[in-house]
Amino acid sequence: MNPSVVDALGVRAKFFRGLADPSRLALLFALRLREKTVGMLSEETNLSQSNVSNHLACLKDCGLVVNRQEWRHVYYRIASDKIETLLNLAEEVVAENAQRISDCANYCLDDK
Repeated sequence: MNPSVVDALGVRAKFFRGLADPSRLALLFALRLREKTVGMLSEETNLSQSNVSNHLACLKDCGLVVNRQEWRHVYYRIASDKIETLLNLAEEVVAENAQRISDCANYCLDDK
């Protein structure tokens, strides 16, 4: 396979591995309706504030979320409508295939 194709596939696989983390995915879904602070996200997702901050930094570095500062508060939101569309499409695919996905022996959830 052409090295540029392998590189492109690798970047895509890395993108989906990033979305496969339950904490990062929970944060993205929590940001779908409106922007929120770390404290708001921590309450909504039951993740510690330090955990939320670390995952948001990852999501920001990858271009999936952006932030703005207002006085002492930093607000995070999804970076683009395309990310929102991807999350909505993922919801549809999961809804249509929930049992098959749940039964799939090839992809197991990590017990963290």
